[in-house]
Amino acid sequence: MVKVLISDKLSPAAIEIFKTRGIQADVKTGLSPAELRAIIGDYDGLAIRSATKVTKEVLDAARNLKVVGRAGIGVDNVDVRAATSRGVVVMNTPHGNAITTAEHAIAMMFALARQIPEASASTKAGKWEKNRFMGVELYAKTLGLIGCGNIGSIVADRAIGLKMKVLAYDPFLTEARAVELGVEKAELDVIFARADFITLHTPLTEATRDLISREALARMKPGVRLINCARGGLVDEAALYEAIRSGHVAGAALDVFEVEPATANPLFELENVVCTPHLGAATAEAQENVALQVAEQISDFLLTGSVVNALNMPSVSAEEAPRLRPYMDLCRLLGSFAGQLTQAQDGTISRILIEYEGAAAPLNHRPLNAAALAGLLAPVMEGVNMVNAPVLARDHGIEVSEASHDRTGDYQALVRISVTTEKSTRAVAGTLIGNGRPRLVEIKGIKVEADFAPHMLYVTNKDKPGFIGRFGMILAEAGVNIATFHLGRATEGEDAICLVSTDGETPEPVLEKVRALPLVMQATNLSF
Repeated sequence: MVKVLISDKLSPAAIEIFKTRGIQADVKTGLSPAELRAIIGDYDGLAIRSATKVTKEVLDAARNLKVVGRAGIGVDNVDVRAATSRGVVVMNTPHGNAITTAEHAIAMMFALARQIPEASASTKAGKWEKNRFMGVELYAKTLGLIGCGNIGSIVADRAIGLKMKVLAYDPFLTEARAVELGVEKAELDVIFARADFITLHTPLTEATRDLISREALARMKPGVRLINCARGGLVDEAALYEAIRSGHVAGAALDVFEVEPATANPLFELENVVCTPHLGAATAEAQENVALQVAEQISDFLLTGSVVNALNMPSVSAEEAPRLRPYMDLCRLLGSFAGQLTQAQDGTISRILIEYEGAAAPLNHRPLNAAALAGLLAPVMEGVNMVNAPVLARDHGIEVSEASHDRTGDYQALVRISVTTEKSTRAVAGTLIGNGRPRLVEIKGIKVEADFAPHMLYVTNKDKPGFIGRFGMILAEAGVNIATFHLGRATEGEDAICLVSTDGETPEPVLEKVRALPLVMQATNLSF
């Protein structure tokens, strides 16, 4: 039975989703790192929030783990690089708490502009300090948005509704999308120079760590107010403290901190700093939404192969998965065929070209490419799968490209994989027949019609009389039983191919006898 470990608190409705899908869901929260490592090897999936730390050590112990699902958007607590190397899919739920987090950012902006927390505390203390709390309007102010993805675009929409002018910086924001949102696309220096309020909605990466640095704060408009409901670490908190104390920054509203739980922080001393304990996604609706989404995503992946919101693998929708699965099998088998031949004869791969023709041309090629690479690299690299194959290819300096052709030839759909080494370029092609069964149809430009079998013997020879008889005799004398026998040749008397499926792997001494035949150039065992 497929098993999922739920190591952080999830909604009972999410747990019920696993159970109704036939997945065993074990809830074990509050585990220490050692306790998690001790049991994680028994599970196919892991469902978490922010408390569980999925480290390299945990992943090394997760011998059966296929997917980690984060109920929420941030995956700072997951070693995504290590997961990719181990072939584990990492998913999140980026849309489930987008509205909640955006609303919290707007609420923090209001609280900061009108000093609501301090005014509330003062009033409850029996004071009536009406003149002390002089706020500012949001109307007609300029909001600088750093990050304009799911959450940032919602914040922009709400801010425009408040009649604010919105500037947006995002490396992936196009001019067309900016016009659609009603924002002005701007570089960081422009935002720093013009914005009255700046709100952060970007992930924490090495590139964005301390994005709001001492130098950035110095370039900001005097009297600016800063809101961070994204990730701790985006802001240099020591520099922000000094900028607020000096009066250059009028105030800040922070929901996230460099160190969490944030039980002590110099910023807490400042009256014009509003702080909340990482509440961006803390609404009943958001918690329920992300829990249900992660349960559905993990279930779909483990049961159907659907990949949604993955950070380290191409997405495959639930609708696409059944259609793509036969093609993924075909690509994996073709890749494996080419990889085994390359390993046996040519050595180091420098370039891979994957071509799609006919009905295969309009498909979602990213998962098909990943399947082809997984099959191709598996003979030479241990632990390769669809998740880590593209990364391994890149790390080994292999150039990977694809091409699509609308043309149709002898087959309704065709996939061709060409592998280039320092010695040669070899291409293999296949199609789907019947009810989606993969079939090999071409090797090195030679037509060969053959089904893939668990054990196959691949022989290249010169097309001369007498070869088949001598070859068959060697196999018969060795007790190697032939299940199917397929032949192909380029032209009469030139290169020919013999592809034989056998009941088991052909022993090496038998292969040596085949290689010793006068007309044979290569004889290789293949397994699938």
